[in-house]
Amino acid sequence: MDIVPLLIAWVVTAVSLYIISKLPLGVEIDSPGKAFISAAVLGIVTAIVRPVLRLFFAVPNLLTFDLLSSLFTFFITVICFGLAAWLVQGFRLRFGIWSAILGAFSLSVISGLIYKILGV
Repeated sequence: MDIVPLLIAWVVTAVSLYIISKLPLGVEIDSPGKAFISAAVLGIVTAIVRPVLRLFFAVPNLLTFDLLSSLFTFFITVICFGLAAWLVQGFRLRFGIWSAILGAFSLSVISGLIYKILGV
């Protein structure tokens, strides 16, 4: 198992979270160190919760012929983002679910841009 991609993902997520915390979205992170902790917790939460929620949303996905698959995937991401904020002291969502939605969307955009810049 190669650990380098995992470390890159952790750093990119932490930097993205810290950038997001500086935007007026209601996502608050106390320090760069808390951003790294939050990124690690978000990764662990996602690894545990995503498969369970995908199973839970399997029936609605089948009923909609996967037309809403992207929406369900985003909803799972928002849940994981909110859970990570709930678990990490120093990572807060000022506006509740709205901050989780904006934060999850921003995380995907900002981390995608960072990956593009890095050429990864």
